[in-house]
Amino acid sequence: MSRIANKPVQVPSSVEVKESGRQLTVKGPKGTLEHRIHGLVEMTREDNELVFKARDESQAANALTGTTRSVVHNMVAGVTDGFEKKLELVGVGYRAQAKGNILNLTLGFSHPVDYALPEGVTAETPSQTEVVVKGIDKQKVGQVAAEIRAFRPPEPYKGKGVRYADEVIIRKEAKKK
Repeated sequence: MSRIANKPVQVPSSVEVKESGRQLTVKGPKGTLEHRIHGLVEMTREDNELVFKARDESQAANALTGTTRSVVHNMVAGVTDGFEKKLELVGVGYRAQAKGNILNLTLGFSHPVDYALPEGVTAETPSQTEVVVKGIDKQKVGQVAAEIRAFRPPEPYKGKGVRYADEVIIRKEAKKK
């Protein structure tokens, strides 16, 4: 069995978990998330823990059990604490400004880039060169951060571009004469 799936998911008292058929709904102080559990995975509830087991001994069931456990754990963490990704803009004149659900980026192009944030995801700009993407769905937060970074990924010579706050850019040496 998957080593990840062996560990049960702890459900805090502030989180409500409902299972109707194969549909799982997790409701907490920050919001509500839903997930459809695959047919090869069996979920049982013991007190304030969720335990996942594979329905058969196949490799697919084993893999799906670990994946489902991770997804449900992230749902519980999302509705209690939420997730955030920090991005930095490095370059002369590179700026970001959040206006409602639109993120306005100036990234050295001849035009400004307006990125419309999807529902359930917010962006803050503590300074002009920092963007903090927040939400309760870990996958959505990561996807939005990746799409913002994709507008101008960091280049290896000067390090200019949009990068994650903890990302290390390996610099190349410039061409010699």
